[in-house]
Amino acid sequence: MPRALIAPAAEQVAFQECESPPLAEGQVRVKSLYAAAKHGTEMSMFKGYAGPRGRFDSERRIFDHQGEGVQYPVPLGNMGVGEVVELGPSVTQLKEGDRIFAYGPFREEHVWPATARRLPADVPWQAAVCLDPADFALGAVRDGHVRIGDAVAISGLGAISLMAVQFCRLAGAHPIIALDPLANRREAARTCGADLVLDPTQCDAGLEIKKATANRGADVIIDYSGHPAAMQQALRGVAYQGTIVAGAYPPAWTTGIDLGAEAHMNRPHIVFSRANSEPNPDHPNWDNDRIYDVCWRMLAAGQVDCLPIVQPIVSFDDLLDAYPKIATQPEANIKLGVQF
Repeated sequence: MPRALIAPAAEQVAFQECESPPLAEGQVRVKSLYAAAKHGTEMSMFKGYAGPRGRFDSERRIFDHQGEGVQYPVPLGNMGVGEVVELGPSVTQLKEGDRIFAYGPFREEHVWPATARRLPADVPWQAAVCLDPADFALGAVRDGHVRIGDAVAISGLGAISLMAVQFCRLAGAHPIIALDPLANRREAARTCGADLVLDPTQCDAGLEIKKATANRGADVIIDYSGHPAAMQQALRGVAYQGTIVAGAYPPAWTTGIDLGAEAHMNRPHIVFSRANSEPNPDHPNWDNDRIYDVCWRMLAAGQVDCLPIVQPIVSFDDLLDAYPKIATQPEANIKLGVQF
């Protein structure tokens, strides 16, 4: 039986055997080749901090703190690439041997809709598993209204932010300032096109952003660290009436931030970004499907480089050891990739 990686409880990992169900109309069976995790979202479930918030009431658009949050076991992993090994009834658009990709956990075998995207032979698999987070990165850049010539700072250099660095470069932003305490992520940001990289724990990040922008401050600051210190530095480093884009999904902050001081004097606009929330701020011309299409066109064309982002790459059998290191050794990984 095929195996899948799960979290049976908070901060635990295990392999679970899975059934191979018969294919319904419009489905294909896929043998997994590659996959990747989505660190930010998955850590909220793996660590368990999404649980106390309860269930989100989509009608009232409020969290029900009395409802259940994370229910274990939780599948781990986010997107995969695989080879079609069996066609369901009425499937004509794919054939056995085609490589396709879709959302799915770390699992040796998947049943996916035949509408899944094909992966061309000349496109690296890393591009496919980076479609998400590319959608959130593009959404954040659009929500921040990054324009040619804008000074942009990006903090919390995980996969989303490293994609955002590249989108800002393509949009003509300058300078692009990247901030993270971890050296491997700062180096990846430099590879992805950042003009200046900073360790915010070793400097006054807000002041350094001002110095790098002729004392104006960044027109747009995008934060995916989810850390209150990063938000405080964003309030210090943003230009007068500039924009701060908050894109992370952090645990509840146990420390406050100063909403007087620079926040009061500089009057920044704070935008919370979530690309898959519909309707899109630019509805009806933009929605999440269009964001996906634009991202994939750019990824497939090589305009955005995912090779510095998907690292390390481990075997499926090594996941019991490698996956917990996302939480315990963030300096050793950016976006965990898996080869089956």
